[in-house]
Amino acid sequence: MAEKMDTPLPPATHAQSIASPINLVLFAFLIVLIYYRLKPKPPAILTKPPPPIVFRTFTPPELKPYNGENNMPVYLAVNGKVFDVSSGRNFYGPGGPYENFAGRDASRGLACGSFDEDMLTKDLDGPLDDLKGLGDEEWEAMRGWEERFSEKCLVVGKLVAVGDSDASKKNSPERPAENSSKEKA
Repeated sequence: MAEKMDTPLPPATHAQSIASPINLVLFAFLIVLIYYRLKPKPPAILTKPPPPIVFRTFTPPELKPYNGENNMPVYLAVNGKVFDVSSGRNFYGPGGPYENFAGRDASRGLACGSFDEDMLTKDLDGPLDDLKGLGDEEWEAMRGWEERFSEKCLVVGKLVAVGDSDASKKNSPERPAENSSKEKA
């Protein structure tokens, strides 16, 4: 019997140490995962919103600078409505196929499907184009463009001739009393 006591115990009965190399690697991996999960994230940087666009009355000379040059927005007028087409700067801005309409009344050119300079009003201080001489198809084409711009772009104002009564009182908000008296008349 003394012989049995001196023999070593089989390996299954020895207690293994918890600090084995694989356990240490797994523990380190767990610590790294917890760190990255709980690490504070940098605050989100919000971009500055564009300035609000106020509906206003434009005359042709006042509309002209809004042609996309010098970081200006791109506006064009169709049938008396001024649209902000800056989202389509590659079409309506400098170098685009419709660039001659930027900052101008594009009604006749869009109605006739022409990009020629002679479709634009030459005298910016003169009267607006009355669109005389347009046929039914051209009127329909212009209304189609106006509808397309109304769906996709903001209307930022209206176009009036220089010296028009609306041009002299432009950008001054009307008082509600004035509006209600106009409606009654």
